Amino acid sequence: MPSTTIKRVVVFGGGTGLSTILRGLKRYPIDLTAIVTVADDGGSSGRLFDQYDIPPPGDIRQVMAALSDVEPLIEKMFQYRFEGSDDLKGHSLGNLMLTALTNITGDFARAVEQMGLVLNIKGKVLPAANQRITLHAELEDGSIITGESKIPLYGRKIRNVFISPQDVKPLPETAETIKKADLIIFGPGSLYTSILPTILVQDIREAVLASQAKKVYIGNLTTQRGETFRYTASEHVQALYDHAGVPFLDAVLVNNSDAFRRAYGIPADEEPWLVENDLDRLQMLVPEVFVQEIATVFNGVIMHKSADVADVLMRYIERT
Repeated sequence: MPSTTIKRVVVFGGGTGLSTILRGLKRYPIDLTAIVTVADDGGSSGRLFDQYDIPPPGDIRQVMAALSDVEPLIEKMFQYRFEGSDDLKGHSLGNLMLTALTNITGDFARAVEQMGLVLNIKGKVLPAANQRITLHAELEDGSIITGESKIPLYGRKIRNVFISPQDVKPLPETAETIKKADLIIFGPGSLYTSILPTILVQDIREAVLASQAKKVYIGNLTTQRGETFRYTASEHVQALYDHAGVPFLDAVLVNNSDAFRRAYGIPADEEPWLVENDLDRLQMLVPEVFVQEIATVFNGVIMHKSADVADVLMRYIERT
């Protein structure tokens, strides 16, 4: 029989990938927390940082919209991006609202909390830190690139990423939330610029490694130019291990790329490059590997099926 205890689930990442997964998970009776990167420095988020010195709200906004339980029109308004005026062009209303709340409350994390009440979100959203984090990348030629938005532009293999300030602290409740978790999920999303920045915060990394929760990585569907171009599934996992310092995953969920390629007529020798499931190597790195048909194409974009991913994760947590 399924457990009647409410499971505590913590999800790490940022951007569209994390939001997609959360839309599926929020339908289940779980205690859900999203820990979101604050390393974004491009677009509206970068401009607001320059003008108001607040952590970037863009990834936070997307996650809150995904977890919201309000009328569709309200969510659409929150995500609305202005055009026309030079002053407002490119800004989303949600980013501006979070900026205003930060100025009113004097604290970014408090602003996120209060906005969560306005949007009636399912669960909690915690920024990885209550201040701006700057992301740096060392490329294979030894050069150092500073800025999350700049890293993918160079098109060279990334050796590692790191953050400044290195002694940045997460919110006090973050480590406790991780400690109490039953399931910790990483991804999907940009490996080096969305997922890894969260565990580069030392206290978060230590809390994850010390947690007794089952830890799962949801593999990306395609590789990404400037970050993970032509990476296999095991290379994604190895990058996570390299930055955490030790192997720490209990399971990996990857898409059945062969079946997906056949179903949608995607050629093997041209973009978009689907992530290759090198299962022999992957099974050497992770105790359990789940290969499922969890992808679809919507408006020409390859994306995870949020309901199917959530179903696999919930079945996994119930049997552990």
